[in-house]
Amino acid sequence: MADSNNKKVAVTAGLRGASWQADRMTVPFSSTPVPLTTQDGQGALGVLFSRGGERKVLFIMHPRELVVTHYLVPDALDAGWACWVQGARSIGNDLRLEHEFALYDVAAGMRHLRAAGFDTIVLLGNSGGAGLFAYYNQQSTQAAEGRVDKTPAGRATKFDTAEFPVADGIALVSPHPGQGILLMNALDPSVTDERDPFSTDPTLDPFSEANGFRMPPDSARYSADFIECYRAAQRQRVARIDAHARDLIERRQAARHRLKTSGANADRALAAHGAIFQVWRTDADLRSWDISLDPSDRFVGSLWGADPFVSNLGSVGFGRIVTPESWLSTWSGLSSNASLAKCAHAIEQPTLLIEYSGDNAVFPQDVDAIYEAIPASRKERHRVRGNHHGQALETGETSGQVLAGQHLRRWLQENF
Repeated sequence: MADSNNKKVAVTAGLRGASWQADRMTVPFSSTPVPLTTQDGQGALGVLFSRGGERKVLFIMHPRELVVTHYLVPDALDAGWACWVQGARSIGNDLRLEHEFALYDVAAGMRHLRAAGFDTIVLLGNSGGAGLFAYYNQQSTQAAEGRVDKTPAGRATKFDTAEFPVADGIALVSPHPGQGILLMNALDPSVTDERDPFSTDPTLDPFSEANGFRMPPDSARYSADFIECYRAAQRQRVARIDAHARDLIERRQAARHRLKTSGANADRALAAHGAIFQVWRTDADLRSWDISLDPSDRFVGSLWGADPFVSNLGSVGFGRIVTPESWLSTWSGLSSNASLAKCAHAIEQPTLLIEYSGDNAVFPQDVDAIYEAIPASRKERHRVRGNHHGQALETGETSGQVLAGQHLRRWLQENF
């Protein structure tokens, strides 16, 4: 384990640090932006990187970020493959992200690539892209009548009539269990009033010294009893927020039903209202602050840095501002469909999993569970040193991004 007293965690949230180095892209290539129209009538953007003549393509996508300069693009090109990097319809907009409709965005890219003549398509899900692609793969390989028919908020998905081309392989790089599980594991359950971020139950406060917290770079030491109560309270808080989200949806739906006969302005206003609410204190995964829990090479801190008071109470954080629909579909660890726990069982294509040993968001036991759940007969797993985006943990050592790229190139060339 790294000496946390002498090391500092890098901020890697929002795919910070996940871009290629300029010297990796010196061999001539073309990059072609392609506007897409999804089957449900929305717009998305993809960019095709090519050196010419490829029939195989690596597809990289994240549900919330446009990762055009992803550090594994050069490795796809060096393997003799093209690389397609795509954004979802809601790039940078956590507020409205519903994973069910992001699947239509994935499908638009898949249809474009098949029409462009690529005979082999491999999906590469990095971080939150893993949950997105696992969900897409599950639905694409499912018979139409067995697909998810409603979002967690109750809106029809129309997946039974959707064209979801099936991928030929799947690569997962630093895959966390899904946006909802990620957030549930990091949700601060000491909150007693969702309208007041300072309302806390001191017996559940993860940043109280009485409960074992120490300010970084020192590691906290939480007791087994505290951890057990804390994890149960996290699920209870998610359940409460789920109930609140459903209440807001039901209130609007009831007003829409009444409006058919009442014509009342009060119903008209409620029927039109798009509710938005805040979720405070979302950076409190005990494993981030107590690195004796599920130990690895990581330093004390989270994807957002090493000051939990800033990341837990600041204006920027995962799931900080949501709609009822986006909360249930993306950020609820109980209601979201886009999790590896729910979808990994459908991955039967050749599969590559790369984890980083100093990851502050993906912990060894998470990866164990993900890998064990994948039934593919041809699957392999590699662990290399690096933080969540493969940046070097020590000055002068080889970047984990380079090592991950080496594994990816070899796997692509040997398996397809």
